[in-house]
Amino acid sequence: MLELMYITNNPDVAVIAQRYGVDRIFVDMEYIGKDKRQGGMDTVQNHHTVQDVRNIKSVLTSSKLQVRINPFYEGTENEVNSVIEAGADIIMLPMWKTAEEVSRFISLVNGRAKTLLLLENTDAMNCLDEVLELDGVDEIHIGLNDLHLSMGKKFLFELLADGTVEKITIKIAETDIPYGFGGFGRIGYGFLPADYIVAEHYRLGSSMSILSRAFCNTNVFTEKEEIEYIFKNGMKDLRSYEEFLKTCDENYFDETHKKLCACVEKIVGEM
Repeated sequence: MLELMYITNNPDVAVIAQRYGVDRIFVDMEYIGKDKRQGGMDTVQNHHTVQDVRNIKSVLTSSKLQVRINPFYEGTENEVNSVIEAGADIIMLPMWKTAEEVSRFISLVNGRAKTLLLLENTDAMNCLDEVLELDGVDEIHIGLNDLHLSMGKKFLFELLADGTVEKITIKIAETDIPYGFGGFGRIGYGFLPADYIVAEHYRLGSSMSILSRAFCNTNVFTEKEEIEYIFKNGMKDLRSYEEFLKTCDENYFDETHKKLCACVEKIVGEM
């Protein structure tokens, strides 16, 4: 099964997500440069804090605590130490551009938490071979939002249709490093159906993904009963679909990939 992440700094929501099998609660402290990169887009831009890390850690009993810090800068050492002290199990480094940045990040973490690299720009793609030779890279996630902007694409899922994600995952798969990409909403929903995206995770050997805002938008659904209903049924539908995917052969995944490509082409054509 995919290891699933959900972004929240609300302890009540974290408890609900944990209850229904979300593997990681994701506290998002990244803000440096994000508004400039994604300005004008309908993307999630959080400003979580170290106190949020502490608050979420206090309610977790089975889910892991994942924290995205800022891109590497003069304050990275302090951020790394602070989130580890607050209880982070996994630390995600976004917007890295060189193997040197990654190496310094690994040294700062120093085995005290898992390291998760968020690959989301063309510089990171270009130095990936060098990064994969480093000791201490525990996981890699491909961030489609910023990567598609870096590549001058119109729509983030073009990177699934044009082979970009496949090319990256083939390279990572030659190592023992687990990898994932992007995010998705609820099975049976979406102008690009979540079903197609989940099937791509299985086709490409991914082991992790983010449950996106489309899965449960807590800006829209604010009552705990509503949120619990969404997670209970959404997770049940997703895990059931994953059980089905485990029985599928290569032909099924090829056909689903073709459907995804046709859907992406239609969406891009209408943009």
